Amino acid sequence: MKRTALLGSILIFLNAPFSFGQIDWKRADDSYGQLPAGIKLFFSKDSLNGRPFVGYFIEADLKDKKLNFTTQTGNGKRFTPSQYHTAENQPYVVVNATFFSFQTNQNLNMVMKEGKLVAYNTPSLKSKSTDSFYYPTYGAIGINKQRNADVAWTFTDTAMRWPYAFQERPVVARGTTPDPAIKDLHTLDKWHKWRMRTAVGGGPVLVKDHEIFIPFKEEQKFVNGENDRHPRTAMGYTANDKLIILVIQGRTPGVADGTTLKETARILTDLGCVEALNLDGGGSSCMLVNGKETIKPSDKEGQRPVPAVFIIEKRK
Repeated sequence: MKRTALLGSILIFLNAPFSFGQIDWKRADDSYGQLPAGIKLFFSKDSLNGRPFVGYFIEADLKDKKLNFTTQTGNGKRFTPSQYHTAENQPYVVVNATFFSFQTNQNLNMVMKEGKLVAYNTPSLKSKSTDSFYYPTYGAIGINKQRNADVAWTFTDTAMRWPYAFQERPVVARGTTPDPAIKDLHTLDKWHKWRMRTAVGGGPVLVKDHEIFIPFKEEQKFVNGENDRHPRTAMGYTANDKLIILVIQGRTPGVADGTTLKETARILTDLGCVEALNLDGGGSSCMLVNGKETIKPSDKEGQRPVPAVFIIEKRK
């Protein structure tokens, strides 16, 4: 897909050369119990740009009819990934997903389960300098009934069944109402109803059309934090219909703080992702395979309770 010149300068900057050593990945399935043929687990304890690196990624076959890709929310509460694993009848994979409010436990990004919106994007952000509101379109990754994956910038309306999706770029819009509808974006950008069966939101988008593409300011995510390193959770898909779920350890003894978003994006392009999305990271980053932790969570208490998770399970 072609993108307009508005974000072209971002793409040029992010494609500038920088040191990046190829990570050596090894299969780790044997350490995590029995997995079906459609799920492969990889591990690396390597170095990245001169820093210690620990990461895992899942490669799951989207077209494998024996697998079900779904989500679960805490219905106003937060639970650890292990608690979700127990409650959801011990699925193969449980991984954290959306950003959230510590004060209200509310998801700040959309979640779709069985074709229904069960959580919505934050509708607006108050401008600090004026009385207006900023209407963000947040990145999300979804899987439709045909088991095709997609990354898009989404806008949700609690009065509408489907999210609105912008495929080429995030929309930059402002207005005076704190609870906007799609008409309040006053945009000429093309949008469509995003008819996904399963989806989770986060941001910013990391990869678009096989290229690193990170619209920090447009999504209002990690603005001025381009060089910050944190534990990471990210998700993307390849041209041969493989879902990639990546988790990167950080803030633990013997491991660096984590990775920058640009480093994370480069790992995902090296893994063959056509499109990819950053999800909530830091202390929230946690992926269970058959109930066993992959990376070590960075919070000293262990797994952080979260209001939503992405799940891969045996199809019922």
